[in-house]
Amino acid sequence: MTRSIRGSRRAAVLLPGIAAAAALLLSGCGAGQISETANKVPSVQGINLKSTEGKYGVLGVLVDYPGVEGYRPGDNAVLNAVFYNDTHEPITVTVTSPDAREVVLTTVRAATSPTPTGSPSPTGSPSPTGTPSPDDSASPDDSASPDESPSPEPTSSPTNQPARIEIPPLSYVQLNTEGDRVLQLIGLDVAALAGQNITVNFDFGGGDQITSPAPVAVPLTPPPPPSPIIERHTEYEGEGGH
Repeated sequence: MTRSIRGSRRAAVLLPGIAAAAALLLSGCGAGQISETANKVPSVQGINLKSTEGKYGVLGVLVDYPGVEGYRPGDNAVLNAVFYNDTHEPITVTVTSPDAREVVLTTVRAATSPTPTGSPSPTGSPSPTGTPSPDDSASPDDSASPDESPSPEPTSSPTNQPARIEIPPLSYVQLNTEGDRVLQLIGLDVAALAGQNITVNFDFGGGDQITSPAPVAVPLTPPPPPSPIIERHTEYEGEGGH
């Protein structure tokens, strides 16, 4: 009976020591290791840029996802950005890119619609002028028809404007697909896949410029696998072989 009481007392003394050792062991295992959340890729893409003194800046600079095949030279790309002005004076930002023919300010609908592929259609407008050609008497009148040829030129980009953004004092301007207007890179000079970069320059005036690579967005979910190719073998094909 006395032996069992001593054993119980010894166990009571050992239990707190075991608990303390376990706590130290757990804390030691956690020290110096990187948690799983630290390696998690944020769902919000894009980069944030600031001017020299931090008075101006651009947030969420990101080129839209180009698809699996990426951008090819000559393609257009949507550039998302949010401009802010922390000064008490209005400023004007000019956006250019050495990797594109020009940068324009346009509407989201115009930038995301496939209508640019139909731009050659206005060039086909001279075809109706060919109808008067059978009338040789109207040949002097044909001289007036070339005068009408310059008219399709302004219709090629009615919504495009120079990429000059005016930002009011202590305010911001949102130019991305979440709003009504967006920036668009016209005529890329380089090919770019998802995850690569396209160089963009932001000029705030007064020699304050920011030149930075703008990342091309990557899909947040993997693309679906291509559909398998199914070959059909019919009896007719078998008979034709004989």
